[in-house]
Amino acid sequence: MKPIERLHETETWVFDLDNTLYPASCGLMAAVSARMTRFVSEALALEPDAALVEQKRMFREHGTTLRGLMNDHGVDPVEFMDFVHAVDYGMVASNPRLDKALADLPGRKVIFTNASTDHARNVLGQLGVAHHFDGIFDVADADYIPKPNRTAYEILADRHDVDPKHAVMFEDIGPNLAPAAALGMTTVWVRHDTEADPYWAVPGAESDYIHHETDNLVAWLESLDIGD
Repeated sequence: MKPIERLHETETWVFDLDNTLYPASCGLMAAVSARMTRFVSEALALEPDAALVEQKRMFREHGTTLRGLMNDHGVDPVEFMDFVHAVDYGMVASNPRLDKALADLPGRKVIFTNASTDHARNVLGQLGVAHHFDGIFDVADADYIPKPNRTAYEILADRHDVDPKHAVMFEDIGPNLAPAAALGMTTVWVRHDTEADPYWAVPGAESDYIHHETDNLVAWLESLDIGD
């Protein structure tokens, strides 16, 4: 399926949350990741270095550390989410330019995250942009089936009445855009260098599922000039 050629015909804008709506350099996800490592260490009785190795293995094999903990170790997902998101959200600064750019986008806006709704609300509140979003689709809404599993995208589309042929998805983890493109969405890869891991974050050289890319989401949105 070809991406929509005229972005002003977009009906739904689907945004990943972490390291997409705010810069990775703020350190929030580094703090969350550190708490994930601590959770793995305590839950599995591993030294921190071994816990980090296990955390990365589960991420790569299961899509999220949480899914790996659920599948391999029977961990309660709510307990995990509450623990890893006990961080200082003050690291995320308000962003008036993002607020204006989202206001100028015609159509609905939806958050699609492998994190929790509470985490998304905290981030959106810090950014000052929560009022722009018609819905938040978190990993619990997908029955804890994370991106990039295609099932999660299909549930999102059904739950929020998203026509993929008239939707655009933004995501910092390139391969997470592959199922979106396969369903017919236009994709935008939001690049960043912080903690980049080519095994899962960066699309391959021959990938055809990235339709647009940017290292500055706000500037890219501002450049569209497609508001009412």
